[in-house]
Amino acid sequence: MAKPKKILRGVGIVFLVLAVFVLGVLGWFTLREYRPDPVETVETPSGEKTLSLSDSFRVITYNTGYSGLDASEDFFMDGGTQVQPDSKEQVLNNSKGIQKILSDAEGDIYFLQEVDLDSKRSYHMNQKDFYENSLDMDSAFAANFKCDFVPYPFPPIGKVHSGLLTLTALNTSSSSRISLPESFSWPLKTCNLKRCMLETRIPVQGTDAELVLINFHLEAYDSGEGKIAQSKMLADKLEEEYLAGNYVIAGGDFNQTFPGMDTYPLIDTENWAPGIMEDDALPEHFSYAVDDSYPTCRLLNQPYTGSYETSQVYVIDGFIVSDNLDISKIEVINTDFQYTDHQPVKLEVSFLQ
Repeated sequence: MAKPKKILRGVGIVFLVLAVFVLGVLGWFTLREYRPDPVETVETPSGEKTLSLSDSFRVITYNTGYSGLDASEDFFMDGGTQVQPDSKEQVLNNSKGIQKILSDAEGDIYFLQEVDLDSKRSYHMNQKDFYENSLDMDSAFAANFKCDFVPYPFPPIGKVHSGLLTLTALNTSSSSRISLPESFSWPLKTCNLKRCMLETRIPVQGTDAELVLINFHLEAYDSGEGKIAQSKMLADKLEEEYLAGNYVIAGGDFNQTFPGMDTYPLIDTENWAPGIMEDDALPEHFSYAVDDSYPTCRLLNQPYTGSYETSQVYVIDGFIVSDNLDISKIEVINTDFQYTDHQPVKLEVSFLQ
């Protein structure tokens, strides 16, 4: 009877070792979890150009997909298989293509999402520095994905340091990272995104008011509760700034489409699909500024086919604008998804007096 006892003892030791290992891994991820404060001051752009009530200006929002999601790519979270592009040269080429699109659009302010500073998936390219240097603009940056090692899928994503980037040559008074409600609980949240708003405040010359810019990227892969909570907090922030007498533009990747927006029907019912913004999601005095002349995002279940009938596309990027600003133009810039899975949206506005 000694042999069965030895076998049981051996099995018990194996399970104990495995348990200690798992607890150790979970402990390490917990200790190393990125835990930003509710509000953090971030480096402010050093532009000198002033803004007055007689000025009009252009704001462009563009999810750059860390320069790794060009037309040839798919992505494992959307039903594809890829984790990162094949080479650093591919990432650099995509970054150069994105920069040219931005430069040609002649924006005064750029809201970029999924900009990597030091990530395995983009071969550790500092894209913040790249866009600053190539566009000759300073920027504010707010991290929303920061993890020493993301352990899934296989091969794993690995190290990620990524976030929101607002670039402008305008004179800026302050910039802040404002945390949004988290969508995931422990232990998933230890190596998941920490969504946020990137607020940048620009004085309006000759007034006590400010132009408040809010760059954001709302939740994509939760069951819906996170997007709702984040949208509510965004709405509260908009209302607060309007009541303070400011001009407000919020923009980015909603990961939701908009009420009545049915230009591009759902043809893929098996993979990721955006939610729909509620009709009452906006506070009084605000409206969406969106365009459906072209889609703003494609599903990454496969490489882009070049056809909206065989590649699932959506309109999920755009702006929210306060009614003390006059919208003269809103347009999607058609890029055929050449360098990323999104297309830029350009807003032209002026002050109402």
